[in-house]
Amino acid sequence: MTEYFEVHERDGAARRGELRLDEPLATPALVDEVVRDAGSLWTADREGPDGDTSQLTVLPHRSFPPGTERPVAEAFAVEHPDVGFPSAAVISPSTARNQGTDAYVLAGAPGYVGHAEAFVEAIVTVREAIPDDTALYLSGVATPANAATLVYAGVDLLDEKRARARGLEGFYLGTDGESFLEDLEELPCGCEACRTPREEFDRADCAAHNASALRNELTRIRHRIADGRLRDYVEGQARHEAWSTATFRRLDQQYGYIEERTPIFRRNELLAATEDALRRVEIQRFADRVTSRYRRRLDAPLVLVPCSARKPYSDSQSHRQFSRAIQFRGHIVSMTSPIGVVPNELETTYPAQHYDSVVTGRWTATEIEFVAAVLERYLERADYDRHIAHVPDEGYRAICERVADATGIAFEYTVVDHPTTDESLGNLQAALDGEDSYQKWERESATVRAIADFQFGDGAGDQVFGPDATTEGRYPGLRVRAGTSDGDGNGDSNGDSDGVDRGDHLATMVPQYGTLSLTIAGARTWRDSDAPTKTVEIDGFVPSGSVLSPGVVDADSEIRPGDEVVFEGPAAFGVGRAACHGVAMVESTRGIAVDVRHVEER
Repeated sequence: MTEYFEVHERDGAARRGELRLDEPLATPALVDEVVRDAGSLWTADREGPDGDTSQLTVLPHRSFPPGTERPVAEAFAVEHPDVGFPSAAVISPSTARNQGTDAYVLAGAPGYVGHAEAFVEAIVTVREAIPDDTALYLSGVATPANAATLVYAGVDLLDEKRARARGLEGFYLGTDGESFLEDLEELPCGCEACRTPREEFDRADCAAHNASALRNELTRIRHRIADGRLRDYVEGQARHEAWSTATFRRLDQQYGYIEERTPIFRRNELLAATEDALRRVEIQRFADRVTSRYRRRLDAPLVLVPCSARKPYSDSQSHRQFSRAIQFRGHIVSMTSPIGVVPNELETTYPAQHYDSVVTGRWTATEIEFVAAVLERYLERADYDRHIAHVPDEGYRAICERVADATGIAFEYTVVDHPTTDESLGNLQAALDGEDSYQKWERESATVRAIADFQFGDGAGDQVFGPDATTEGRYPGLRVRAGTSDGDGNGDSNGDSDGVDRGDHLATMVPQYGTLSLTIAGARTWRDSDAPTKTVEIDGFVPSGSVLSPGVVDADSEIRPGDEVVFEGPAAFGVGRAACHGVAMVESTRGIAVDVRHVEER
C-alpha cells in the first residue's frame, strides 16, 4: 500500500487531507487512530544490520514516489539506519527544515499550552520551514475545546493523550471546556462511555468519554473545512478557553501567514457575529484592495448610502429607491460594517454580497473606527468634487464627521429622519440637480474594469482590456470583448502578434463571486499587458482538467487560492483557477495546483 500524505481541501492554514496508510485516514486526525483503526504501526521495532533493535516511526517519506510498497520502504529503513526511513522528523522551531518526510512532530508541544504568543510563533515558523504538503503533528495538546483552533493554525495530526490524561485526573471535557467529574449530577453526552450509570461512571470512563468527544470534534472540524466555514466556527469555539482565544487573536496578527493561504472568494456566507470579524483576512483584504487598487471611472459626485440586508445591495428595495432618485447622476458607494465601503461596481465581489452581520441598530466604537479609516483612505484616492452623504444618524453620520475632521472634506447631508422617506429622497434628488448623467454602458464598462483592478492589480482594467473594449450581456453576467476599432491595443481585424482579434471574447463576469473569468484571448492580453500576471510555469505536457503539483516548475508567490492564473510550458498555454497558493504549488509533490478552464496545445 502506498504511504504518503496528500492535501485535498484547504481553508486558510487548515487543510483536509489523507494519510495514506494500509487504510487511508482522513485528516485532520488523531494519531491514536493509526494504531487502532488504520492497520498500521505508528512505531515498530526493527532489527538493524548489526543486530541492534531500534524503534522506527512507520510513516510516509517524500523521497519515494507514490506506489512504493511498504516492504520496500521498511527494507530501506533496515539497510540505511542512518537515514531512518520511513520516519516522522521531530523538529523544533529552530531546527525546522525539509527533511524529506511527509510528517513532522513538533517537539515539546505541551509546553506551548497556555502561552499563545510562543505557540503561534512556533507554528508559523515551523509551517513556513517545512514543505506545504506535509503533515504537522502535535502530541499531548488536543482537547475537544481547543482542537478547532489548533487545526485553524495549521496542525494536521493530534492525539488523545491530553484528553485521556485529564479524564484520569477527574476532568470531564466537552467542546465548551471542562468540568469536575464530581460536580456533574448527570452526564451531558450520549457516547458509549457516558451510557454507564452515573453512580458507576469512574475516571476511566471519563477518559474514554474525553477521547470520544475529541474524535467527534475532529469529524466536525473536517466538515467545517470542506464547507469553508472553519473560521466562523473558531470565532465562537475559541471563546470557551482563554488560551484558545488568545491564540486565535494572535493568529489574526499573523496576517501574511493566514492571508497567503486564504481563498479570494468562498461559496459560503461570511458570518460577522463578533468584532473579531473585522480582523478576518477577507475583510482586511477587501478594504486594502478598495483603497489601493480600485479606480473611480465614473465622473460623478460621490453619494454615500447605507448598506442593506439584501445582497447585492442594488437588488434591495431601499437601493432601488436611491437609484431612482440619483438617476445616473451620482456614484453610489455603500457604507457597511464589517466590510467598510463598497463602490457600486464591486457590490457582487466577495465578500460584499456574501456576508451577514448582527444588526443591533448601534455601531460599536471599533466598527466606527474601522469603517472611518477605510472611508478616509478611499476618499483620498478617489478624489471626488462633491461628497453627498445620504445616511442616517446612527453610526453613519459619526463616521462621516470623523472623516470630515480628518480630511477637511465637506459632506452634504440629505437625510431627514430616514433615508427612504419622501423628504429624504427628495433632498437627494434635488442635491443632484444640474449634474450630468452617465449612460448605462458607461457604468457596465466601469464595472468590469473595476473588478479587473480589484482582481489583478491597480490599473489592470485599462491595461488588460485596452481603451476600446466593450461589454455585452446583462448585468451581472457581463462579457468583455476586445475593441472593435483599429489602434485599440487589442489587435485589428486580421489579428496581431498576440493572437487576439478585434471583437474576441476576453472575459466573463461571474455573478456568484463578482470576479472575472478569462478566456484564452483574455489570458493572452493579460500576459502581454503591463499588469502583473500571476503565472504558473509547467513542464512539457498538455494538462486536461487540472495541473497537478508535480507538473509545476515554478509559480508566482503572490498567487492565492481561487486566483485567476495563466499557465504555460513548452507544450501548452492556458488559463484556470488556482487550487492553492503559489508557494504550495511549487513545494507540493502531489495534489491539484490549477483547475484548468481553457488550454491550447503549442
